[in-house]
Amino acid sequence: MPEKKKSAPTATKKDDNKGGEYSANQITVLEGLEAVRKRPGMYIGSTGPRGLHHMIWEVVDNSFDEAMAGHCDTITLRLLPDHWISVTDNGRGIPVDIHPKKKISALELVMTQLHAGGKFGDGGYKVSGGLHGVGVSVVNALSTDVIATVYRDDKEWVQEYKLGKPKEKVKAIGKAKGTGTTIAFRADASIFETIDYNWKTIIEHLRQQAYLTKGVRLIIKDERTDEEKEVDTSSSKMKGTSYQFYFEGGIASYIKHINKNREPKHENVFYVEKQVEHIAVEVALQYTADYQESLFAFANNITNPDGGTHVAGFRGALTRTLNSYARKKGILKEKDANLSGEDVREGLTAIISVKIPDPQFEGQTKSKLGNPDVKAAVETTFGEALEIFMEENPKDAEAIVGKCLLAARARNAARIARESVLRKGALEGFTLPGKLADCSSRKAADSELYIVEGDSAGGSAKQGRDRHTQAILPLRGKVLNVERARLDKILTNNELKSLIIAMGTNIGEMFEIEKLRYHRIIIMTDADVDGAHIRTLLLTLFFRYFPELIAAGHIFIAQPPLYSIKNGKDMKWFYNEEVLGKYLEKQGISSSDLEVAEENEGDEAGEAEEAPTAKSKEKKGKSKINIQRYKGLGEMNPEQLWETTMNPENRLLKRVTIDDAEKASEVFDILMGSEVPPRKKFIQTHAKSVKNLDI
Repeated sequence: MPEKKKSAPTATKKDDNKGGEYSANQITVLEGLEAVRKRPGMYIGSTGPRGLHHMIWEVVDNSFDEAMAGHCDTITLRLLPDHWISVTDNGRGIPVDIHPKKKISALELVMTQLHAGGKFGDGGYKVSGGLHGVGVSVVNALSTDVIATVYRDDKEWVQEYKLGKPKEKVKAIGKAKGTGTTIAFRADASIFETIDYNWKTIIEHLRQQAYLTKGVRLIIKDERTDEEKEVDTSSSKMKGTSYQFYFEGGIASYIKHINKNREPKHENVFYVEKQVEHIAVEVALQYTADYQESLFAFANNITNPDGGTHVAGFRGALTRTLNSYARKKGILKEKDANLSGEDVREGLTAIISVKIPDPQFEGQTKSKLGNPDVKAAVETTFGEALEIFMEENPKDAEAIVGKCLLAARARNAARIARESVLRKGALEGFTLPGKLADCSSRKAADSELYIVEGDSAGGSAKQGRDRHTQAILPLRGKVLNVERARLDKILTNNELKSLIIAMGTNIGEMFEIEKLRYHRIIIMTDADVDGAHIRTLLLTLFFRYFPELIAAGHIFIAQPPLYSIKNGKDMKWFYNEEVLGKYLEKQGISSSDLEVAEENEGDEAGEAEEAPTAKSKEKKGKSKINIQRYKGLGEMNPEQLWETTMNPENRLLKRVTIDDAEKASEVFDILMGSEVPPRKKFIQTHAKSVKNLDI
């Protein structure tokens, strides 16, 4: 996030500023790349892992720009020892001749000056992901060392930089065959929180980029030392030190990749690619048996999570074309209402990719496209192509329209259920569920809703909470798996109905985030398999039906302690086994010296102190240590639950975020969907990485 601007400094009485007036002496001008090093968050988003990886994307995007311009077909990324990154392409190579106005090499200009590049005037790039020419110069500014190597004019040109400044002029060091550019950089550890790259993050991001630029071969190599790879905990989940991506089918292949764990409703993937004046339009779609829509929009390979004009054009053409086809074929009768936008989006997997010379984005994050002419281009191109596709593929068309009609019937059933459940409740004063122990505060920003598992934990939480700001909603049993249910089923489920009414936002097209009654919704379940399952079911609900709450940072997971240790009169709580092990090691006690007592799962709140606890083997000079393993929240009395899990001064909360919506959707499909083989494969793949599984 960009840092807030500091207020003007308060002047002190000095000879050059008598009287404390605000004068030119107080104005600081940051030259060149100094501004980037001073405020890195303004240019790469953050100095955490996301900002670190953004450095790679900035360099790789330049290579993809060459590919989109038709000058590059191979890009190679290498992760090198000592935190070096190298990106090579076989494009035209950055120009090295002297710039007529700046009187320095064009390479040095691009590497050291903000807003310098081939993306502003004519003749450089007709289409590019970068808009402001700050990409590679920002990488240079935030790196300790950069080496730029250019192959063009039958020569190999090199310039090295230290902290953004050139060490010497651009020079030719030998002959070269072909053309291209290599940018090698090492991020500055004094600026970033970590400079350890995540192999899995890199693979998944660049795979997506390869899908969006069909016909480009992308090679990724991990040449780091074994010690450096050990720091990257995700590498074990995505094994291999070399990957190659090449997708001739482009986004049509991407659709198949996204739907690989879903049941498609029709065999052929719809795909169209067309140039409309200066706008290149590419659309692919396929319907599945799912109930949710998976739509991904891109402009110049930049993801647009908030959509924009290209999405508006797509949705308008989709609804109009499907209704027209259904009417023409007599599937929709005169008395039947038209299919709505919501009906035709159920189970839809779609990718919209446009490439335009001058994209206009809303906001710094480029989350929404604003070009008005793109809407008409997508609407015309997609609508005409979809009509032809359905005429040429009648079986696919029948399956698509049938899916939409089924969705329409379910929508009507859901509307009736919603009216009887929520609108009726609103007319009667919106009665809150009886099991909810509400807080006294009416300020949503100060209020928290704890969703707890069972009456036992609910009893402890209600007694131990801060009644002013903390509300408690106990759920009985395992809630409905919404991955396999439509909205009408959700609204007839008592547990989920209570949760929806308690939150106050409503659901579906009536959802209003402004009416959220609690700004922190905290899932608090037991630390066992059942608790994890309930937590996953609730996360599925929030991800599928309340993604806005996740995006706004309102969903949290409580972290109750796994162990307590009483050493004499001193009581300590431990939230994971690693910290416990370090503590025992300091006490000179090995795990073999201990037998851990576990509470009976049926114990009521408040009985934990009376339950038997294990004693360590007594050693000379050592005090007696009692260790307790907690599986259920109900095993802790109200005071313990408050002190360890609910007290804002002591507790640990995990905020639920979605860094990659496509990957998150895929995981929910695997774990919560109806297809068994993908889930079985997932369990077999990840079984060895699970530690201390309680059954």
